[in-house]
Amino acid sequence: MKIVFLGTPEFAIPSLEKIINSKHSIELVVTAPDKERGRGKKLLPTPVKEFAISKGLEVLSPNSLKEESFIERLKSINPDLFVVVAFRILPKEVYTIPSKGSFNLHASLLPKYRGAAPIQWALINGEKETGVTTFFLEEKVDTGNIILQEKIEIDDEDDYGSLHDKLKILGADVVIKTIDLIETGDYELIEQDNTKATPAPKITRELCQINWSKSALEIHNLVRGLSPSPAAFFVLKNKIYKIYKTKVTQEPKLKPAEFFFSKHEIYVGTSDGTLQILEIQPEGRKRMKAEEFLRGYKLN
Repeated sequence: MKIVFLGTPEFAIPSLEKIINSKHSIELVVTAPDKERGRGKKLLPTPVKEFAISKGLEVLSPNSLKEESFIERLKSINPDLFVVVAFRILPKEVYTIPSKGSFNLHASLLPKYRGAAPIQWALINGEKETGVTTFFLEEKVDTGNIILQEKIEIDDEDDYGSLHDKLKILGADVVIKTIDLIETGDYELIEQDNTKATPAPKITRELCQINWSKSALEIHNLVRGLSPSPAAFFVLKNKIYKIYKTKVTQEPKLKPAEFFFSKHEIYVGTSDGTLQILEIQPEGRKRMKAEEFLRGYKLN
């Protein structure tokens, strides 16, 4: 099948690679425009663009998905299918171009966690399982009929980084299975139950700030859902401290936001128990284990 692949971040690369190595043909890759990144504000390509160029593929990075020249280029390919992995919302005049439609890979068990940050919210909410879903695009975001869905357990040690990496690999397998099913027509669509939908909105800075009056488990899950990026943080004496790894404990007994230090360990009180901080990053410094932090810093 003639495929146009649309994606931007590193999460999309395993799916693109899987299609490249299949019997199907990638006619074009569409990604976001180059962006200024880093301290030097250098103009850098997206991870998908970098990978696609390394594989000799044609890449387009339109500023607007409604540009006439862009839409005409898509139509000229006469594509069978658009495959969308971690990309912008497509206008109807784009996703209706392919003869067999356009499908999206979403990193949740839809209709749960519709939105920009499904992996993070599954962790923040303490879910025990998640997964990936492919669905045909419709006008309302993340609402289309489901083609395939596969589950994965969330381990107690998983954070955003580890779960993201598991889901991008699982997602690539599901993408190629979905393409094969669409080619043969041997699939049954499942309509999403909108009454079971839950949101997964974009992560904001306000969300990242720890509120010590919440429960130890709530804060622990927030840390997991935001680690390693953008990271949960607290402010003490006008300095920001990012937290990457924690453990829920019952001792020592502390009031919310009260800190206690042993020689090697950092503890802080919450509304219903104690949280041990295992990895921390002081403002302007590197990420470090609590023991290393305590050799050179103090929080009180």
